[in-house]
Amino acid sequence: MRKLSLGLFALITSVAAFSQTTDTKTKTSEIISRAGDHFMIQIAQNSWQGTPDSIDSHIKGFNRSGNVYLMLNKPFKGDPRFAAAFGIGIGTSAIYFKKMNVNIGAGSSPLPFVATDSSNHYKKYKLAMTYAEIPVEFRYTANPATPNKSLKAAIGLKIGTMLGAHTKGKNLQSKTGTAISSTTDKVSSTSYFNTTRLSATARVGYGVFSLFGSYGLTPVFKDGVAENIKLLQVGLTISGL
Repeated sequence: MRKLSLGLFALITSVAAFSQTTDTKTKTSEIISRAGDHFMIQIAQNSWQGTPDSIDSHIKGFNRSGNVYLMLNKPFKGDPRFAAAFGIGIGTSAIYFKKMNVNIGAGSSPLPFVATDSSNHYKKYKLAMTYAEIPVEFRYTANPATPNKSLKAAIGLKIGTMLGAHTKGKNLQSKTGTAISSTTDKVSSTSYFNTTRLSATARVGYGVFSLFGSYGLTPVFKDGVAENIKLLQVGLTISGL
């Protein structure tokens, strides 16, 4: 009877241990197979680093734009808190100027940045750039079982190719600020730009919200046509799904 009891106890213990192991493996498998942060929307504040004072003094303070990426998340089997991710998306940047034109259609070198402090100027004027980008991230999620209620961090790189660049001026004014016309003038050209962009990225946050930073490792413009200007973006990332 004693041997039967011991045998039954051993069987129950084995079944319980096997069930616990199976449950653990199942949960780990679910975490590994679950898509994490595969859709990211970023709202950015842009700034140019390395601009001379003659240009910097004509750049407005709030230069906004956004990025959208579709990512594939691959948690590590040994520790699903860590993951590698890569994807594809669109990155944009816009710089707003006050009383300055950037003549990207000129065709001459260097690129003309024309101050219009004492002449007719546009009330609103911007230079906008758009890139197709491939981001790569190394990620950490403190609790991968509930990623939308967890601390998150990531570092990475993104490489992009320029899809287009244009300037847009709206509402022409006299040097005294009197309205001349409400026309919109747009010029598109990529001839002055470094059409390949490499950036270092980092983000940290909780749940679906995180703060991010992106710094251009390659200059905005080609060598010899403008200063060695690099793009810095800081903003908010909304991620999940």
